[in-house]
Amino acid sequence: MFIVALTYTAPLARIDGYLAAHRAFLAEQYARGLFLMSGRKEPRDGGIIIAHAASRAELDAVLRDDPFHHAGVASYEITEFVPTMTAEALAAFRAG
Repeated sequence: MFIVALTYTAPLARIDGYLAAHRAFLAEQYARGLFLMSGRKEPRDGGIIIAHAASRAELDAVLRDDPFHHAGVASYEITEFVPTMTAEALAAFRAG
């Protein structure tokens, strides 16, 4: 499991120009089952994605397709973790 923390590297006016394409990218990853949760940070200086990827390499390859990455308007910090405890609704993601 991975936490992806995006930090905007451009003004919000420029970010907003890529937001629709970024959301379409997110929707594709949700459809694939790769992304489980996402949203903007408060204050609005970036976003968070919770991803369930098979490997860091797979996640890195997917994130390279993010329109924010292509436009160079965000940086990405990725933390891998092993979910040993979860809410019951997320039990399928617990590590054995």
